[in-house]
Amino acid sequence: MRPLLLTCLALLFAATLARAQRPTDLWYFGQRAGLSFANGAPTPLTNGAMTTYEGCAVATTRRGELLFYTDGQTVWNRQHQPMQSGRHLMGSGSSTQSALIVPDPGSGNVFYIFTVAPQGAPEGLRYSVVDMTRDNGLGDVARTNLLLVTPVAEKLAAVRHPNGRDVWVVAHRWNSNAFVAYLVTADGVSAKPVASNVGATTGGPGRNAIGALKFSPDGTKLAAALWRENNKFEVYDFNRTTGQVSNPRSFGPYQEAYGVEFSPDGTKLYGTANGNSSAKNIAAGALETQVLQVDLATKKATTVGHSSNHKIGALQRGPDGKIYVAREDNSFLGVIDNPNASGEAVRYLDDGLQLGGRRSKLGLPAFIVEP
Repeated sequence: MRPLLLTCLALLFAATLARAQRPTDLWYFGQRAGLSFANGAPTPLTNGAMTTYEGCAVATTRRGELLFYTDGQTVWNRQHQPMQSGRHLMGSGSSTQSALIVPDPGSGNVFYIFTVAPQGAPEGLRYSVVDMTRDNGLGDVARTNLLLVTPVAEKLAAVRHPNGRDVWVVAHRWNSNAFVAYLVTADGVSAKPVASNVGATTGGPGRNAIGALKFSPDGTKLAAALWRENNKFEVYDFNRTTGQVSNPRSFGPYQEAYGVEFSPDGTKLYGTANGNSSAKNIAAGALETQVLQVDLATKKATTVGHSSNHKIGALQRGPDGKIYVAREDNSFLGVIDNPNASGEAVRYLDDGLQLGGRRSKLGLPAFIVEP
């Protein structure tokens, strides 16, 4: 019996250890809202200090322990205090994907915070460097606002390179149809991006820069929401070895397309669209807030949910396999309960997850996709 007992204990320990190593377990977003997935099901966190209307990102250890979080302007440490030099980053709390955090592949103590300015503003795409050995292990921002390219749309996403170490960070140029992919290696952030001219041009009025960018779970596809004048979603192929974007497919029109996310099995694309949210339509109650599903095999698009909110925003796949929907100024997130299913079988719940008295805005935290 003793060998059997030891085997069972070893398996239990391995399962517990594997369970602990999830860097996407902690979320901070919205109006001082937060979630922990450490025990499987999400539970609200009320200790966050950040209020952000849209983009945000969280950094943890490989075991899911909080290191810091940011809205692209201020960086808060694990004690929920601004880092000493952690202010005045050139992202924006009103940029769709204002911030994204990438660990340095060559160091366990260095992190890069990538930021994008709102509405094609000249601050563009930049990165700042966090050194976790500073301030007695609480971390500080060693270098700030290093320019990569300007101007850009409000889109930012990251995926692991097939070598298992490096990371591609992808953005979209403004007044252009060019994606730019920067490789982050142990030597730092590449100075020259891989450019791919493909799909729709984003430009014109600054509001056209709005809309999210997301990778599929296997990293082979990329999806973008194109707001206002474009009013659609696009899906592309992505080469994780070369950084090239290709083969655009378009779905729409959907007015004020904002959020995108893939199902865990990669067969479905989800999007949020807000119809025409002009002041006149809001006053008249003529809103068309939608949660949409596109079956990528059949190209069939289906509305799988509506929200009582006049605006919904980001979609984010959780560690539990569900997809969460940001609802502006609401104490609940929407939840797509079974995103691998088709049509209404996905079971969209508008009041799906209560936030413990905190409120969502339009953003949810961004993470690196790890195929």
